[in-house]
This record gives sequence, C-alpha cells and structure tokens, in this order.
Amino acid sequence: MRDIRICDVVMKRAAESSKLELTFKEKLELAKLLDGLGVSAIEIEGVSRPKVDALRIKSIAQLVTRSTLAVPVSIDGHDVDEVWAALEQAVHPRLQVQVSTSPARMEYVHKLKADGLLDHISCTVKACAALCPDVELIAEDATRTDPAYLKQVIQTAISAGATTITVSDDAGKMLPCEFAQFVSQLRQDISALEGVTLGVACSDALHVANSSATAALMEGADAVKAASYPLDSVSLPDIVTILAEKGPDIGMRSDVDITVLKRTCAQVARICEQGVTKASLFQPKDTEDGAHDIQLTAQDGREAVAQGVAALGYDLSDEDLSLVYESFLRIASKKESVSARELDAIVASSAMQVPATYTLNQYTINSGNKVKATAYIKMEAEGKTVERVGMGDGPIDAALAAIDEIIGVRYELEDWQMQAVTEGQEATGEAVIKLRSNGRVYSGRGVSTDIVGASIRAYLNAINKVVYEEAN
Repeated sequence: MRDIRICDVVMKRAAESSKLELTFKEKLELAKLLDGLGVSAIEIEGVSRPKVDALRIKSIAQLVTRSTLAVPVSIDGHDVDEVWAALEQAVHPRLQVQVSTSPARMEYVHKLKADGLLDHISCTVKACAALCPDVELIAEDATRTDPAYLKQVIQTAISAGATTITVSDDAGKMLPCEFAQFVSQLRQDISALEGVTLGVACSDALHVANSSATAALMEGADAVKAASYPLDSVSLPDIVTILAEKGPDIGMRSDVDITVLKRTCAQVARICEQGVTKASLFQPKDTEDGAHDIQLTAQDGREAVAQGVAALGYDLSDEDLSLVYESFLRIASKKESVSARELDAIVASSAMQVPATYTLNQYTINSGNKVKATAYIKMEAEGKTVERVGMGDGPIDAALAAIDEIIGVRYELEDWQMQAVTEGQEATGEAVIKLRSNGRVYSGRGVSTDIVGASIRAYLNAINKVVYEEAN
C-alpha cells in the first residue's frame, strides 16, 4: 500500500490571487485546521516584506506540528537565508524552488536562457539543501516543456539535493490519459526519480483536475497538490475521498483524517469566503484623497500593526516597531479605530528618533498673490550656522527649497499631510512628511501654530532620519 502525500496550497494560492485575501489571523486559523486534518504539507507564501513575512512564517511554524510547512524561495537564491531563518523552527520544514521551464515563460518570468536556468537551479537547490533536509523543485509548466530539457532540469535538481520533484500542468490542457502518460514517461526516462518523491499539480481549466491527478497517482506519482477551498486546482476533499473509497483497490492511501474532512473543509470555506467578500486590511486601496483604506482597532495585535506599517511603505526595525505598537495601543484605546493617516503620524512621532544633524533657528516667509514666494531659512547644520533663501510655488515649497540648498540634496517627497491638533483660531497644526531615499521611506513630524512652521519641522525631522540611517 503506497502512502500518497496530499499537500494543501490554499494559503499560497490565495497570496497569488486578487480574489482571495486572508488576514494574518485567518492564516493562523487555516494552518491549525489543516494541521489537524493531517495533510502531508501546508504550502504558504514566501518572503516579500522581510520583517512582516518572517513574523508570519515563524508564527505559523509554531502552530504546525504534524504537517510539513513548505515555503518558496526565489530562483536566484537571494532570499534563501532569510526564508530559512524564519522557517527553521518548524517541526518539519521544507524549502521550495519554483521554476518556469517552458521557453517563453523562462525568458519572461526569469529573464534567463535554458543553460542559465539550469545554473540557477543547481546553485539555489544546493543552497537550500545545505540548510534544510527537505527541498522541493516545482516545474510550474512542465507539460509545456521540451521533454529532453525537462529531464535536464529534474536531474540537475536531484543532483543538487532536491528530495521532491513536482511537475505541473498549470495550463490544465491535458486530459487524464495524457497526464498519466506524461508522468509514466518521466518515470521511465529519469532513473533518478526512484530516489525522490514525485509530485503533481493540475489546473482545473477543463474540469478534469481530480481525474488527472488520480490517473497520475496510478502511474507512479507519490504526491499531489490540492486545495481545501476551490481555487482552480485539484480538490482536496475530492481527492481524499477518492483515495478513501478506491484506495484499497488500487493500493494507495493517505494520512488525511477522513472522519473530520467534511467539517474541516466547511471551516476552511467559511474563512476563505470571508476573504473573498471583504477588502483586505493589509493590501490597501487608494481613496480619492490619496489616503489608504486601513482601519486598525485596539483588538489588533502587533502583527496586524506591523502589516499596516508595511502597507504604508515603512521598513522598521524590531525596536522601532515596538515603539510604534506601544504608541498605537495608547491611541487605539481611546478611539474606535486608527486610520492610515493616524498610523503614519504614529510612525513619524515614535519610530527612528535620532540625534539631529540639522536644527532650525529661524525662518521668514514672503508670499502674496502677485509675487513668487520666497523663504529665508537659518539653520544649524553639522555644527555650523547656515542661511539660505529659496523660491517656490508657495511658502512651503520655497521653505523646502531653501533647506535643500543648505543640505545639498533633494530627497524624493513621497507624501505631505496636515491636520489640526487643537481647535479654534489659534489651532495647532501637525504636519507629517514622508521622504524616500534608496528605496526606503522616512517619516518626519512637526507641530506648530502655522502650517509652514509645522512643515519645515517635519521636513527636517525626516531628513535627520535619512542622514543618520545612511551614515550608520
């Protein structure tokens, strides 16, 4: 009796889809459900936002005790160490190397020729195998790849240390008999497959994914990627039921608990249907005024705040994230919810507070409806008193131009926000300015009784953070 490994792909496929968006809490709940169901592997998305995604992977790894937890790495291997650092505490970790092997997709997706892709596969699989005993190569479009080249790909991966090879009909154009023949031919042509697990994945484009997967298993495949919620893939409840009903006749079985299958899949469906119908909290949509549709409450945890901060473009250290979270809790406890603009202000006032390289001494603004705005700025710059005059389309633009003259650099202005802190004719205003430098976003906060003064202070606050960060 052969043991067939059932790998659930819901969380990974959800990350690739714009139609299904899962929150961090929902992913944790799904992981617990799938682990309890007894699937062989739970596949989740990799690392695109290092701090946020590392925390997500570590959190899921702590919950999954029975199933293998599989996480993909990039084909060039630049993130192998980063992914492994997040995954290594899992009871059963697996690193995945996903490749597009057909000529058109190879060049479009990877920007590589055939020989170059083989080199990348060898190097990346070796790097993964040096860290993790379980490494999987996934040939995403194997059925559209020249058989001779696919053989090279598989042999290269196995030689480099891959323990699982998965071939996919991601176009879903093969009939069950054709896919069965495809798998059978691989078994005949590649002797090295005898020492590894051979997995399959099928699109349900022709509504025959379950039949194709079953046919492939009967021709020697050992594992199948399936989804516990309908996602253009092999259906996990269907393939498990097929194995439970017909397994004894065809010499196959799975470890998935058939007694809780229906109840667990219903719970998974409930979670996923919520993800289909609601807007994602952490993939914000732009509103008409340019803000982001983020709403956090006091019940949201550190991870939720971290994802909200990342959605706004910040890459904070753990220390700064702790400071932001503490400030968030103080504010959220007094409000129904915290918006994107308020979260921006929290980051500006709490994170990356550094010694001031530049401080403001004095400013004078001259503007009117018939004269071009000018600003006189006097500052302490690196121990010296410096003064400049700037011109601009308005008083704020002129003031920032004068500061740029003093520091000798013009940073990219990502955003500028202004809001009243107090009420009345002498209301205090708060400005939040975001600058981008070398791909990172820095936020500054300034408070004054006039919007120009608040903006100048916010601009200098952000500049001081840039200068300090890039000098250290």
